[in-house]
Amino acid sequence: MSIIKKLSSSLYRSDEIPNQELAIEIIMKNDSDAVKELVDNIFNKDKAIQNDCIKVLYEIGERDKPELIAQYVDTFIALLSSKNNRMVWGAMTALGTVAKLKASEIWNQIDEVIAANEKGSVITQDWGIRVLATVSASDRVYEKKLYPYLLNFLKKCISRDVPKHAESIFAAVNGANKEEFIAVLEERQKQLAPSQMTKIRKLFRKLEEVD
Repeated sequence: MSIIKKLSSSLYRSDEIPNQELAIEIIMKNDSDAVKELVDNIFNKDKAIQNDCIKVLYEIGERDKPELIAQYVDTFIALLSSKNNRMVWGAMTALGTVAKLKASEIWNQIDEVIAANEKGSVITQDWGIRVLATVSASDRVYEKKLYPYLLNFLKKCISRDVPKHAESIFAAVNGANKEEFIAVLEERQKQLAPSQMTKIRKLFRKLEEVD
């Protein structure tokens, strides 16, 4: 039985539960053939099937099985230029789950990732910053280009998004570059509400342990 028949849209469901259940099933079976079928159908003529397939793929990655989808990193990067926004943020989410495994492969096409992040939706940027921070942390050469970009993004993003992006960027912070991060946080905290400062204070405490 084709796994496509198990997708939410194939079952005439408007919720994501069948897609989530399918992701769990594929993980339990370690079913690489099913993953390939999902990737092949990312380009299905039926947009609903496309959307369901990318959902199942990133669900697999998020559920602690990124190695099952990691080999398709080039496909996910190609999807970042899709006209279907659902595919763009779905692909960025998938990249976020495999970034630790495929940092060098993502680096090879990092300009595409940055471009997608620049013009992306809120979800695309949420995951885009995580991708870029993870890649930055993996190599000092990558850091030289990506860390300044991340700090600049943190300087310019809207105030309410500072805590979540700061938490993501923390992955790229090390003993040699943390003072720059601290300086940005100190500047941005002036614009934050007391409730937003909770996460920032936690980050300051964590930064004391970075060396």
